[in-house]
Amino acid sequence: MILRSLILTALIFVFTACSHSPYTGRKQLILVSPSQEMQMGLQAERQILTHQPISHNPRLNAMVRNVGARIARAANKPNYHWEFHVINSNQVNAFCLPGGKIFVYTGLFKVVKNENELAIVLGHEVAHAIARHGAERVSMMELGDIAKQVAQRAAGPKYQNMINQAYGIGANYGIFLPYSRKFEYEADEIGLYLAAKAGYDPRVAIEFWNKMRQMSQSMRKPPEFASTHPSDIHRIQRLQAIMPRAVAIYNQSRR
Repeated sequence: MILRSLILTALIFVFTACSHSPYTGRKQLILVSPSQEMQMGLQAERQILTHQPISHNPRLNAMVRNVGARIARAANKPNYHWEFHVINSNQVNAFCLPGGKIFVYTGLFKVVKNENELAIVLGHEVAHAIARHGAERVSMMELGDIAKQVAQRAAGPKYQNMINQAYGIGANYGIFLPYSRKFEYEADEIGLYLAAKAGYDPRVAIEFWNKMRQMSQSMRKPPEFASTHPSDIHRIQRLQAIMPRAVAIYNQSRR
């Protein structure tokens, strides 16, 4: 009876929780409500603001907030409470929490030299928010847990450890890592369109990622199949393929 209930619950999730990603139209399975997503982002933001060294550099903060506001307007999500913060760290990175809480490390400005390049980064992060990648990732984990429970019930107590090990390896390399890379590709694409819509030249994305590629050549990186992110060269190739559409959006924004 428990096994039957688990299977039924999983099927209900699959058939009732489908949505589509903006711009790309990709089908998504999201089990987290927008209000839950907003709350998760808000709680995480409070933790970060409490424990991370927030930068008070007036130039960097003004730059991030100015570009971020333009990208957020282009995203046209009035229900999102967009916030842009700068963290004092040498990391060359930025990240987005569910609901539109975005953080940029000061180390990113080793690569980013102007607002146009920053727009590529912030467009990418805003894209993660409006595509609800955080909620989708949580939903995949919830559905994965249900699938594991189904397998454990079907196999019996004798095979619990084997099921746990097989699920961990299979889910990581077969589901979570590939989907994480898919999210990155999708955020690159949507972010490029948002930057173009906001009036930033999307063509600088190629130069920006070439600089990131050159910087990363001295770093040890895992092979792409074991990474949460695509390789820089594959990102550049994908951006080149979608650039005509982005340039068309950019030209339209300037009329």
